[in-house]
Amino acid sequence: MSTSDAELLVAVTRGPVTESVHRGHIAVSDSQGRLLAYVGNPHFYTFARSTAKLLQAIPLLEAGGAERLSLTDAETAITCASHNGEPEHTQAAMSLLGKAGLGVSALDCGPQEPLLRREADRLKYEHVAAAPIHNNCSGKHAGMLALASLMQVSTHQYTHPDHPVQHKMLQTVSDMCGIPAERIELGVDGCGVPVFALPLAALAYGYARLGRPDDLAPKRAEACRRIIAAIRRSPFYLAGTDRYDTRLAELTAGRIIGKMGAEGLYAATVPELGIGIAIKVDDGAERALYPVATEALLQLGLLSEEEAERLAPFHRPDVVNRRNETVGRIQPVFRLIRTQEHTC
Repeated sequence: MSTSDAELLVAVTRGPVTESVHRGHIAVSDSQGRLLAYVGNPHFYTFARSTAKLLQAIPLLEAGGAERLSLTDAETAITCASHNGEPEHTQAAMSLLGKAGLGVSALDCGPQEPLLRREADRLKYEHVAAAPIHNNCSGKHAGMLALASLMQVSTHQYTHPDHPVQHKMLQTVSDMCGIPAERIELGVDGCGVPVFALPLAALAYGYARLGRPDDLAPKRAEACRRIIAAIRRSPFYLAGTDRYDTRLAELTAGRIIGKMGAEGLYAATVPELGIGIAIKVDDGAERALYPVATEALLQLGLLSEEEAERLAPFHRPDVVNRRNETVGRIQPVFRLIRTQEHTC
């Protein structure tokens, strides 16, 4: 996983001086596997982290989860989420578990304070301990448990790589991203489930196919369409208050759907155009992620100037000191290179 070919993506200025920089890689693919644009090394091999969640939601819907469990859009979207732990999020995850005949005690994602500070503060004020249901990945885990229930396999040790649910996850990511399962290295994610390392361009390809699943088997194509439709209609459940993923989907009315991942990962799909985008910031800095994502969308002509202006706090965020004075800026400085090389 050499970073020697990483390109400069973001400059952080303080006054007239560039104080820090963030380097990384970008890959843009279409649903036929053609690499449309890139920065750095589009085949950079990295863990997909939580960008994989939208792909990991597919098996639940392929198993008939929408019909058999009468899933709402919120319950479907929460399986894809790195959510804030707001009451709406925890309620959606608990509702999904309940429909699968399970309770919150089945969750094996570990406790985590809500990502939204005011919600974390509320729990502390009320002397309520943060629990697994507040974990930003509780929706994904609820979806995995529901899948185990539908498959009629044990819900115990569902996070283990040898569990049938995790076999489904790996095979689905492999199929969607067009890369053999044996080329996907496994690690352990922050919530305890297997996490997938693969080339960035393969992740972009997977997202392109997620958005335009025309060449997929009917059951899988329908699962992909359900995921996109659910997030379009209920974007709050993908992330939550003041979060980029929710804001982008709301602002574009679901024309663009993106998902962040830990350690500087971002992936997005543009369903109508069959385009997927994958980004890796080398040093894992989240502060660089949303400026890069917004700038890439702009350079690809996928955001209007008005939309970009409304995303300005994410696109070129101010550097603010303790007195709330603007003393610098975080700004993207890269240019996408266009190509027609194949990704896979």
